[in-house]
Amino acid sequence: MRFWWLLLAVGACTGNINSQDMCRQGHSGIPGNPGHNGLPGRDGRDGAKGDKGDAGEPGLPGGPGKDGINGEKGERGADGKVEAKGIKGEPGSRGSPGKHGPKGFVGPMGEKGLKGETGPQGQKGSKGEVGPIGPEGLQGNPGPLGTTGLRGPVGPIGKPGPKGDAGPIGPQGEPGDRGMRGWKGDRGEKGKIGETPVLPKSAFTVGLTVLSKFPSSDLPIKFDRILYNEFHHYNVATGKFTCHIAGVYYFTYHITVFSRNVQVSLVKNGVKVLHTKDGYLSSEDQASGGTVLELKLGDEVWMQVTGGERFNGLFADEDDDTTFTGFLLFTSS
Repeated sequence: MRFWWLLLAVGACTGNINSQDMCRQGHSGIPGNPGHNGLPGRDGRDGAKGDKGDAGEPGLPGGPGKDGINGEKGERGADGKVEAKGIKGEPGSRGSPGKHGPKGFVGPMGEKGLKGETGPQGQKGSKGEVGPIGPEGLQGNPGPLGTTGLRGPVGPIGKPGPKGDAGPIGPQGEPGDRGMRGWKGDRGEKGKIGETPVLPKSAFTVGLTVLSKFPSSDLPIKFDRILYNEFHHYNVATGKFTCHIAGVYYFTYHITVFSRNVQVSLVKNGVKVLHTKDGYLSSEDQASGGTVLELKLGDEVWMQVTGGERFNGLFADEDDDTTFTGFLLFTSS
C-alpha cells in the first residue's frame, strides 16, 4: 500500500509543475486502511542462487547478565534416628602358625658374665701312681744335746772294755779372757782359683692371646705369648718343647675356660700322658694340671685339644690367661 501512495504523490507533483515552479511536500495524511493482499509473486526459488556474501564483522560482546533472584530457603529435614550400639563380636579363632623365618646372623659376643658360685666339692680321685724316688737329701745338722738323766745306782765293777770311739764335741764353753795380741805372721801363698760348676738350665712359660684362643683340635697348641723362653727350648712355630738336656722335668698348665667345654692332653712323643676335662656352665672357669716326666735328648712334649671343636674352650684376653710351663728339676747323669 505504501507503494501505491508513493505513485499518487509523484503523479500529483508532476501535474502541478506547470502551475507552480516547484512542488512542495505537505504534511503526511492519515494513513488509509490497508488494501487487500495482492497476488503472490513468483517463487523466488526459480532464480539462480547468488554468490555467498562476505562474512560480516563480529558483533560486540554482550554485557553480563544480571544475577538471578535467590531462591527461597528450603525447609529443614527431619532428624535421623540413632540406632543402638551393636553387641561386641566373639574373638576369631587363632590362625595357623607362619613359616619359619631365615636364620639370623650370629650376634656379637656378650659381655663377660659374673663369676659363678663355687660348686660342690668333687669326689675324691683315684690314688695316683707312686712317683720316682727323689734324690738323696743333704745330711742334716746334728740335733740339740738332750737333758742329762737321773743318776742310777752304782753297779758292780765290770771288766774293762775295749777303747771306745771319740765322743761328740761338747758344748762350747764361755769365752775366756782376751790374751795379748801376737806378732803378725808372714803372708801365705795365693791359692789357685777353683773351677766354677756349670749348672744345666732349661725352662719356659708361654701363653695364649686373643688371636690364638680357641685353638684347633688334635694339633699341638701354638702358644704365641712368650713369658720366658731364654734358651729357646720351646718352639713357637711348632708349639712343641724339645729336650736339650736329659733329665727329670716338671710340666704344668693353667687354663681359663669360657664359651665351650675343655678337654686337653699333655703329649710326649705322640703319646698322651695327662688328661684334663672341664664342662662350661655359664661363667668363666679355671682348670689346671701338672706332672713330672723323665726325658731323653730329642724328646718332644706339647699340649693339644682332644674331642673336637666342642672341647676347645681355652680362652685368653687382657684379664684372663691360659699358660703352659716346663722346667728341669735335675739331670739324669
